[in-house]
Amino acid sequence: MAETVPVDRRQRAQELRSQLQKASYAYYVLDAPDLPDEVYDRLYRELQDLETQYPELVTPDSPTQRVGERPASQFTALEHNIPLYSLENAFDIDEYRQWEGRWQRQTPDIDSAAVVAELKIDGNALALTYEKGLLTRGVTRGDGISGEDITQNIRTIRSIPLRLQIDNPPPRVEVRGEAFIPNDVFDRINADRQANGEALFANPRNAAAGTLRQLDSRVVAQRRLDFFAYTLLLPEGEGGLTLPQTQEDSLAALQTLGFKVNPNRKLCPTAADVAQFYDQWDEARTQLPYLTDGVVVKLNDLPLQERLGFTQKFPRWAIALKYPAEEVPTILQDMTVQIGRTGAVTPVAELAPVKLAGTTVSRATLHNADRLAELNLYKGDTVIVRKAGEIIPEVVRVLSDLRPEGAQLCQLPTHCPECGETLVRPVNEAVTRCINPSCPAIVRGDLIHWASRQALDIAGLGEKWIQQLLAQNLVSSVADLYELTVEELLSLERMGQKSAQNLVDAIAASKSQPWARVLFGLGIRHVGAVNAQLLAKQFYTVDLLATAPPEEIESVYGIGPEIAYSVYEWFQAEANKSLITRLKDKKIGVQLEGAPPSDEPTDLPMMGKTFVLTGTLPTLSRKEAKAKIEESGGKVTGSVSSKTSYVVVGVDAGSKLAKAEKLGIQRLSEDDLLTLLQQTASS
Repeated sequence: MAETVPVDRRQRAQELRSQLQKASYAYYVLDAPDLPDEVYDRLYRELQDLETQYPELVTPDSPTQRVGERPASQFTALEHNIPLYSLENAFDIDEYRQWEGRWQRQTPDIDSAAVVAELKIDGNALALTYEKGLLTRGVTRGDGISGEDITQNIRTIRSIPLRLQIDNPPPRVEVRGEAFIPNDVFDRINADRQANGEALFANPRNAAAGTLRQLDSRVVAQRRLDFFAYTLLLPEGEGGLTLPQTQEDSLAALQTLGFKVNPNRKLCPTAADVAQFYDQWDEARTQLPYLTDGVVVKLNDLPLQERLGFTQKFPRWAIALKYPAEEVPTILQDMTVQIGRTGAVTPVAELAPVKLAGTTVSRATLHNADRLAELNLYKGDTVIVRKAGEIIPEVVRVLSDLRPEGAQLCQLPTHCPECGETLVRPVNEAVTRCINPSCPAIVRGDLIHWASRQALDIAGLGEKWIQQLLAQNLVSSVADLYELTVEELLSLERMGQKSAQNLVDAIAASKSQPWARVLFGLGIRHVGAVNAQLLAKQFYTVDLLATAPPEEIESVYGIGPEIAYSVYEWFQAEANKSLITRLKDKKIGVQLEGAPPSDEPTDLPMMGKTFVLTGTLPTLSRKEAKAKIEESGGKVTGSVSSKTSYVVVGVDAGSKLAKAEKLGIQRLSEDDLLTLLQQTASS
């Protein structure tokens, strides 16, 4: 029978936890230690002994629980409460001004707005969830829709509180930020690895990523990661914390909760202020104890952030203004072109191999015909290469004074090098394309994409096998893969009986991949893995998506008009209709539907009604109005069409109202909306 905990021992344990938590906060967050290390160690040991004697004294927020005793066997994928989008990049102040112009065009009633600029930490994004003040889960960014549950490892980061520093915490809070390894810690880790004959980490970000995915949290604790919080997602009107209205308020609230936030930030009323902050830190950043590769700029007004929303990939209200990447000179030996799976023609620079940002580079993108003409490249030119976003090598300029005599100008071909068809450049596009759907390069790209890990994940079906399948006319579309036989595969060079059977089995196994992966595998322009998941969740069968108008597709959270129209247009093409028909065949049988939304009532009063909100409502925010409509079964879309049931009008309504009046759509005020919802709910 467990020993009853004496009252004085229970009280002592609570006092020790409180004292140690305060000491950790002072040391790791405030950088102002108030307890000598030896005193902290003695108190920690005393608490540890108490918890060993009385296990029921152990609480989730106890400092002794930061390091797990047993390694994790694996990491579980968890869906983010709200998608964790990455940021769009700008590489100079001119590109920043272009971004500023884009969001201003989305809000013609707002000429300018202050932004908060803070140094961008070169680390790994995390999403932390607190329930009733206690840390309950920590998840990596992953693909933005879901990430890995690494809660056990996150608990070892001492600048992340296990309990929020507030007496009346909200029921649920989500905090987002960046985990990173300070420079001096990184140097120590690599020195230890070198001494032990282990491979060195390439940079602190690489070390942080590897550390966070360690199965043994004791290893994570030894590497002493740090954390800066930058986003607070707080349910409205809950708990003892006022809902922030600005990014500045949000950062202040994070500090109140016990988090470390980056002190190197500034409220910037104008783009000139942003430029000054950006230039100030270009050289000064080398003196920081951690790596930074740019400045993150966010609109300070949080309601304005909500109003602007997201594109298919990025928030419209934030951007990363990156510092120039490392640049090196090399020789342009030749120029080739690549034909992508959408027919896009990309000129590629073939370079004399050169070391760049830790890797050897021998090829670099030249983007498109406009960029090629702007560079005025000749074979044999000395060119300057950098990594765009520190990932993709690109040619940034030419040292024309070093051009050899008789050099040949680099130009795009007029005909596709794969199929011989004339290349075209669609109106209002920078990209030149091959528009022959039977082009071997396009078909090859479709097949490679379909078999890729994020799509149907067909093990063993790599590019070399796909090239042979095409060369022998065994396949001409993704549907043909499912009719391949072992006997046909044995005709491929170096394909044995066992390999052929394994490949047939892998193709058959891909039939069980979920609808979202199949949708991504179709290769619709602008539909990445994240957008495919968003669409598949709303349109849970291929037929629902194939028959949806653009405005209905656009109503999905995170899907913009460009994506919506691209999806709509794809399903109108006869070749794609034929492909879907073949994929539906029972002999092929890939998953073209998922589970319908669970527990969705079908008898709600506004079911089937579509609303559009425009202008500023007197008392309701757009989020609140949308929630009330959806609770009644209605749907809120971003654009007016003939299928719109009502347009809800507030102050400073824009073009949506004019279009609604032209189409004769019923107009509602906020009071009208509330009355309608109340009447239908009671009828």
